[in-house]
Amino acid sequence: MMRFTKQNFFFLVGGMIIYVADLGVDFWVASRYFCQGQYSWSILIMCFRGLSSIITQIFSYEWFKNDWEGTDTGKLKLVFLVHLFHCGIFTRYWFALKYGCQAAFKQTSSRDASEADSSNFIQKQAIDSVTDINMLRVFKTFLETTPQLFLQIYILMEHGSKTHFYQYAAIMMSFCGISLSMVDYQISLRKSLPDKDEFHLLSKFVYLFYKLLTITSWILSISLITLLSARISVILLIFLWICGFTWTLKHHTTFCKSKKMEYLYRTVVGVILIFSFFNIKGKRTKVCISIYYATHTVVTLGVLFVYMFWKPSIFKEICFTIVSILTISSLVLGIIFLVVYYSHFHPTTYCTPQAYSDEIDGVEGQKVRVKTGRFQNFLMQ
Repeated sequence: MMRFTKQNFFFLVGGMIIYVADLGVDFWVASRYFCQGQYSWSILIMCFRGLSSIITQIFSYEWFKNDWEGTDTGKLKLVFLVHLFHCGIFTRYWFALKYGCQAAFKQTSSRDASEADSSNFIQKQAIDSVTDINMLRVFKTFLETTPQLFLQIYILMEHGSKTHFYQYAAIMMSFCGISLSMVDYQISLRKSLPDKDEFHLLSKFVYLFYKLLTITSWILSISLITLLSARISVILLIFLWICGFTWTLKHHTTFCKSKKMEYLYRTVVGVILIFSFFNIKGKRTKVCISIYYATHTVVTLGVLFVYMFWKPSIFKEICFTIVSILTISSLVLGIIFLVVYYSHFHPTTYCTPQAYSDEIDGVEGQKVRVKTGRFQNFLMQ
């Protein structure tokens, strides 16, 4: 098992700071829009924030309930109240900081086997705690951060001459949130699954640019569609969500223990698939990912051709040349980084479900399988 290092601890602290800052910027931007009479934008921002918070609280509480099954019910009631007031993520950060500090800074000086086992247990607790946080942040990224980035870019396109500092602050926070979420997710993935190689600095940057550039290009494309017709944009997004949700049904995902939670998970994955590729079963996905980004490319080029030949009235107002260059360059560079990542940095082995568990000595020398965590059924690549 990989170790939880001091660098991982500082990344954890940085992630918590960015989470709090992002929360503050959301309320600031929403209040500014409200004061300017832009009530629809303010309500949309708060809806994105509220929806993502509700869903992440539900998953967080459900995971606590699964992990603490058979423990004191009073403890679970307290955790339920914490999540009811939308503070579940801070509870998880508290546990992660607690175990992370012990794992990263408190070295085991004794060679006693029991102390070594205790050290390994703390290491695993720290990694599992951070892993859960990063899974929740992936949900938040695609339920709140990415839609809000789309909203802010659309507003800038529509009112290019009337921009404000808080709009750029919201866009920057969204980019920071997406970037940190993507990289932290892959770090946790490599630490949690035994078949994954260590995530080195170069592979981190290649993966980050692949995700960030492809998402940016797609958001710019959807924003251009929305400028042409908001109705068409909504229909397209709903259609893409239906396709993603159907894809999860076809693959019979088994991430959650209960059927209700599994359908909620599939609903969320459908939203994620609107913006980025998601490997829901941990299998080889060369054909699927090729079809996915080929579709994005066709739609993006189609939108740009419509603007070039139809030349709608909004053509000059949004500096179409700049937007089209950004869209195409982001798409091309994103695909290049995607190819480089999967050719040189992505693990070539794919685990079977049995590979996601460790064997330990059980009763009478028998081997007992112990699951390593929820990542066995949660693989975004």
